[in-house]
Amino acid sequence: MPMTPELRRGVEQIRDYLYGGGYPDPMANAEQLSFLFFFYLVEGIDADNAMRAKATKRDYASMFAGDWTLRNPLNAPAPGVTSVPAARMRWSQWNVMAGEPLVRWMRDEVFPFYTEVAERSAMNFMTGARLGIDEPVVLTQVVGLIDGLRLDEADADTKGDLFEHVLRQIKQAGELGQFRTPRHIIRAIIEMVDPQVGETIYDPAAGTAGFLVGAYNHIRLANSSVNGVHEAEVDGKLVRRGWGDRLSAAMTNVLNNATFYGNDVDPKMVRLATMNLTLRGLPAVHILKRNVLTTTIDRTEKAEIGLPLDGFDVVLANPPFSGRVDKDRIVDDVKVGTTTATELLFLKYMLNTLKDGGRCGVVVPEGVLFGSTGAHKEFRRQLVENNTVEAVLSLPGGVFQPYSVVKTSVLLFRKGGTTERVLFLHADADGYKLDANHDTPIEADDLPALVDAYRDRAALVQRWDSRDADAEWTEKWWFAESGAIRGNDFSLSAGRYRPQSQAQVEHRNPLELLDELRAIETEILTELDALTDKLRERMR
Repeated sequence: MPMTPELRRGVEQIRDYLYGGGYPDPMANAEQLSFLFFFYLVEGIDADNAMRAKATKRDYASMFAGDWTLRNPLNAPAPGVTSVPAARMRWSQWNVMAGEPLVRWMRDEVFPFYTEVAERSAMNFMTGARLGIDEPVVLTQVVGLIDGLRLDEADADTKGDLFEHVLRQIKQAGELGQFRTPRHIIRAIIEMVDPQVGETIYDPAAGTAGFLVGAYNHIRLANSSVNGVHEAEVDGKLVRRGWGDRLSAAMTNVLNNATFYGNDVDPKMVRLATMNLTLRGLPAVHILKRNVLTTTIDRTEKAEIGLPLDGFDVVLANPPFSGRVDKDRIVDDVKVGTTTATELLFLKYMLNTLKDGGRCGVVVPEGVLFGSTGAHKEFRRQLVENNTVEAVLSLPGGVFQPYSVVKTSVLLFRKGGTTERVLFLHADADGYKLDANHDTPIEADDLPALVDAYRDRAALVQRWDSRDADAEWTEKWWFAESGAIRGNDFSLSAGRYRPQSQAQVEHRNPLELLDELRAIETEILTELDALTDKLRERMR
C-alpha cells in the first residue's frame, strides 16, 4: 500500500485534532504518536514472528504470553482480581475502550507493560515513557483515528513515510542546536558516501535516525532488480526506492543486525529514532541514549552492547551546531585546544571513531571551514595533513529553515592518508524554495549534478588541469591544491578557491556576501563566549 493522499490526510487529521484538543507541542505529539503506532503495530509483528517460528520449527515466546499483574485495582475486571492475561495488552483488546477507563488502562497498564517488554528486549526507547494525552475525549478520538489508518496493511516504506510526515511537523531546534535534516540533503550525502552491505554505519547524533534510514534505503536500492525499483512521492518529489530483492538471506541478516548504529543525548529523540527504524523493518537497531562528548566506552563495554570494537566504516551525521559543553565534562579524546563548541568536538569524535580508510559525510556550519580560532585552525590542519579531505559541498543559505539561518556545507573525508587536492562543489538551489519554511518544491536543483560530479571527480581532474586559466569558469565545481589550502590557514571555504572573472570579482552575489558575514558574526560570538568563560575562571 503506497503513501496515499488519504493516509497523509489521516495523519494530518490526528495532528490537527491533538492541536485543537489542547496539545500544541509538535515534539510531544510526535513522541506520543510513536508510542501509539508501536502499540498498534507490535501485535502484528508478534503474530508474524510466531508464524515464522512455527514454519521453521523454532521456539518462540510471545510478548503476550502469561499474565500481567495489574498496577491499578480500578482496572480489575472484578473485585479482588489482581492479574489478567497479558493478551489483554494487545491493541485489538483495548482499542474499543473509551473515556476515562481508556485513559486509566493505557496510563497504568499498557505503558508499564510495554516498558517492561522493551527492557527485556533491549529496546530502550520506552524508558521513562508515559501517557501524555490524558484528556479522555481526545485520547478516545486519537485511538480511533489511528485504528482507521489500517497501518497493518501498509508495507515498511509506507509506515516509515507516514511517520516521517509526523516528524516534519517538528519545527523547533533542540537545546544543543540539533534539528531535523531535510531528507533530500541526507539522500545527496549518502549517494556521495555510497555505503555498502557489510560496512558498519554510524550516526553519533542520530536525532530521528534520518541518516540511518537513508543509508538503509540506499543499500536496498543498490541491491534491487529492475523490477524491484519503484518511485514514491516524498516531500513533493518523486524518489526512487528499491525492494532489495537481490539481497541474500545472509546479507539481510547483516543489514538487520550488524550494520546500523547510533546514539543521541535526548531521550525523546532516542524514542523517535527507534520507532522510525522499527517501522522501516529494523527493530533490532538500538539507538543508545548517550552524550559522546562527555562519556567514553571501552572495548569491554563495546563487546557487551554489541558495538564494533575497532571503529566504523562509515559515519554520517548532522551534529548540533550552536551548543556548548561545560569544559570540565569534555572527555580528553575529543578535545580540540580549549574549544567547547559542539561542532568541533563532534568532528574530532567522528574522526576518532572511523576505521582507517573509513568515510565520513557530515554537515558543518561554514565557520568550521574558515574560522580563525586556534581550535578551528588546528582541527583543519589535522584533517588536511593526516587525513584525506575529498570534497566540500557548499549548500544554499536557508536549507535548514525554519530551524536555523546558519550557512552550512557538507564535509566529505576519509580517515588516514594526506590531502593532495580538494573538490569544491557549490549549490545555488536544492529543489525547494529557499523561504522561511523551505518545503515548497521547485524545479531548480543543483544537487543531482553535483553528486554526479563528486562520483566522477577522478575524471574531472584532467578537465580542470587543462582549462584556460584566463577564461571564465562557469561550472559549479572546482579544485584546490593542498599547497593553496595550507597557505590559507587550511581554510576549506569553497568561495576562497572559486575561479572568478573580473566581472564576478566586482559584482559578487550579495546573498553570498551576507552568508559569509553571518558566518563571521557567528565565529566572533563564539570567540567572545570563550573569552567570557576564561575571564570568569580568572575572577573566581
